[in-house]
Amino acid sequence: MKQHVHLKKLVLFCLLALASYCAGTGIGFLHSYFQEPSVSETSSQVSENWGLSFQKEGERPIGNADILELSALNAAYCEDTNEKVIYLTFDCGYENGNTEIILDALKKHNAPAAFFIVGTFLRDHPDIVKRMADEGHTIGNHTWHHPDMSSISTESSFCKELESVESLFEETTGQKMSPYYRPPQGKFSTANLEMAKNLGYYTFFWSLAYVDWYEDDQPTAEEAYEKLLGRIHPGAIVLLHNTSSTNAGIMDELLTKWEEMGYHFAPLSDLVTHQL
Repeated sequence: MKQHVHLKKLVLFCLLALASYCAGTGIGFLHSYFQEPSVSETSSQVSENWGLSFQKEGERPIGNADILELSALNAAYCEDTNEKVIYLTFDCGYENGNTEIILDALKKHNAPAAFFIVGTFLRDHPDIVKRMADEGHTIGNHTWHHPDMSSISTESSFCKELESVESLFEETTGQKMSPYYRPPQGKFSTANLEMAKNLGYYTFFWSLAYVDWYEDDQPTAEEAYEKLLGRIHPGAIVLLHNTSSTNAGIMDELLTKWEEMGYHFAPLSDLVTHQL
């Protein structure tokens, strides 16, 4: 009986000792082992899709990151200005007969634009790219394969996607490619933006776009005007797709309507000079 009581006291003592340990260093160890990684430890690796929240018609939307945060990484989604300036940009993944119609409208209005091209577009349609360059447009880098760049963890692999386009562009046009980059699908991480900056690139998102990329499900002209006129704002970077038949059909009139609203068009190099 005495042995049984002694054993119970021993077990109780051990439990109290364990509780005392856990209240100190033990809990600290368990906490550090099971704790979620802190934001500061993982934020550079977190993949995001670029997104916007529109607050009021005619005013700048709120982006995933603010202007100052992006500027520190040589990136932008608009210009912080009250000037009625528009930066026109087009993503070029492939050709289906609409690009040159868009170029005709831009030429008519003397409107500079930036065309973010993928490597296969450059490879398959060098004459169109040469025309873009000859008519004073900016040619930006949209990578060779259009992958999710936020999944690329090494700077060498990141660099390869961009350098392959740079090299072919210089070989095709005899010109250096502008160091302007747009992440495919708008997918990015802070680490990617830092990689682009380290390679001498400026990254451009957008403050106005609409669903114009489904070739077989194009918006009507009315739907396009509703978005593109209603949401335009000073300093906007507008993202459009060269494959859109709607864009080709409305481009001349769209540019006219924006001009009637008091807007003018500028190259991305102006935004770099002013803000980045």
